[in-house]
Amino acid sequence: MAVAPPKQNPEVRGPERGEVAHFPPGLHNAYLFAVFNALSFQIILNSPIVLYAKSLGASATVLGIIVGMWPLLVIFQIPAAQHISRIGYKRFVYAGWGTRVCFIFAMALVPLSGRFLNQTTQLALLLMLLFGFNLSRGISSAGWLPWISSLIPEQVRGRYLARDAACVNVASAFAFLVAAACLGRQPSSFRFALLFGFSAVMGAISLGFLKKIPDVAPPTEDPSKGGAGVPWFAMLRFPPFRKLLRAVIAWSAAYGGMTAFTVAFLKSDVGMSEATILLVNSVMFLGGLSSLWLLGSRLDHLGSKPVLTFCFAMWLLIALAWGALAGRMLAPQLILVLALELLMGLCAALVAMANVRLAMAIVPVMGRNHFFALYSVIGSLALGVAPVLWGLLIDAIGPRAIHAPHFEWNRYSIFFVAVACMFALTLALGRRLEEPKAASMDALLRELLLEAPQRVLVRIWPKE
Repeated sequence: MAVAPPKQNPEVRGPERGEVAHFPPGLHNAYLFAVFNALSFQIILNSPIVLYAKSLGASATVLGIIVGMWPLLVIFQIPAAQHISRIGYKRFVYAGWGTRVCFIFAMALVPLSGRFLNQTTQLALLLMLLFGFNLSRGISSAGWLPWISSLIPEQVRGRYLARDAACVNVASAFAFLVAAACLGRQPSSFRFALLFGFSAVMGAISLGFLKKIPDVAPPTEDPSKGGAGVPWFAMLRFPPFRKLLRAVIAWSAAYGGMTAFTVAFLKSDVGMSEATILLVNSVMFLGGLSSLWLLGSRLDHLGSKPVLTFCFAMWLLIALAWGALAGRMLAPQLILVLALELLMGLCAALVAMANVRLAMAIVPVMGRNHFFALYSVIGSLALGVAPVLWGLLIDAIGPRAIHAPHFEWNRYSIFFVAVACMFALTLALGRRLEEPKAASMDALLRELLLEAPQRVLVRIWPKE
């Protein structure tokens, strides 16, 4: 199949300008799918699986492999994209999600195998099952963004992404509370098995709602061009898309190890228990939920570029604050750690929404499947390689430390300072993004500092 090189902005799907855009009937099933899917994958792809691997003696490099595996295997979206039009969006995504649920059920049995397998073998078995889980996810996710882009009108995509993020963050916070209650302070293998079983059941329930999401027919391909190749390099040369990819790569390289290695830092250097770490991490999703109130409903008229610029600057400050904690410049007080987790969740949710919305805005209709596959794969490769490299850096430094006045250069302080440098590069690239209808940075700050607080005051002010 040949895809014509993009030369202009994508045509608008949905209502014409001036008309009111509406969500398609049955879209509530997408939100319910997001809720139960988050209850499932946050346990398998986030702190709980990191804590379980660490209980098996996993090094920082192995933790980096675990965290980086799911974005690395998104590379299989490239060969998978050519089959979406033949199979259909819903069937394609449903098959992959169903396969990965089977792998979760198998993972729930790994902690119970400790009676006849040593920790090294259990860790190897866990890595094998995680590979299968992430491979099926990587292939099937090629159909998700094209499906949603075709289903939802352009004028309300920002609103949909904000609501979807709210559903995911509420469910994710609840998943972490369940994980904290289940694991406790000194979790046994049975408790980990019970938690992974909960993840599997939630994943199975999510499939029922996925099946009810309205389907959309993929764009019809030109049969006369069926033998030609996909012009990947022409897509990469499309200026708005190229600039977005550069920013996404830098963002992914910086963000890639933050979740896993903040957990490792809190466990090994601060000495927090598993339950406390999970409770602290749950605050991150409350931060993600607050993104809906802060900017989610305004994303459509503000645009993605000013939101991304603001968030990249905030991430730079967040990384420097973690570096100050790791370097003993600041005491690891609980209130400070909670504040950082809240800001991490807020900024991560806003970056995810703004990136996807900007991709939807600049990707042409012709070749949409391949554009989104390229977008997902390149960003995910950076997101997958980054934690492995960061883990190698942390292991290479080891327990060594250099004491300077008011600061200690150790493995985690060096990691966070290096991440801050990457966020500075991301900020510079974010300022070069192209978005035709984006508001100015002044408009964003006015919305944040003046208009949003005024709305809150009006709502809470007592009425006579």
